[in-house]
Amino acid sequence: MNQKLKKRLLYLCITVILFGVEIYIAKYVNDELIRPYGGDTLVVILLYTFIRIFIPEKYPLLSLYVFIFAVFVECLQYIHIVDILNIQNYALRIAIGNGFSFWDIVAYAIGCILTGIYEYLYRKKLSIERK
Repeated sequence: MNQKLKKRLLYLCITVILFGVEIYIAKYVNDELIRPYGGDTLVVILLYTFIRIFIPEKYPLLSLYVFIFAVFVECLQYIHIVDILNIQNYALRIAIGNGFSFWDIVAYAIGCILTGIYEYLYRKKLSIERK
């Protein structure tokens, strides 16, 4: 099995696991820390790993792009886009969200910083291995 396929499968597995954790949090966790902020931190990591399925090679700015996308969606929540577009689909309403919070952006930043650190350490490891 070639290296790219191995990376894709790894990112697929991580994505599926994170998606399961997100579903578990949404259905069974009802607190004031994990559900609102842990879930938001994990969702950007989930997006990162999902994208890496299709782009398995190093992509230094991916974490930044995921953060920008997450903030964009949060801004859509600020203007209540699901109400403006009259979205009735429950799953889509949940995915987009309808409540803006500055703290959500902080949670997204934490998740993206973690993926950025991973990306940095992974590139550093690769450069050491190549020497």
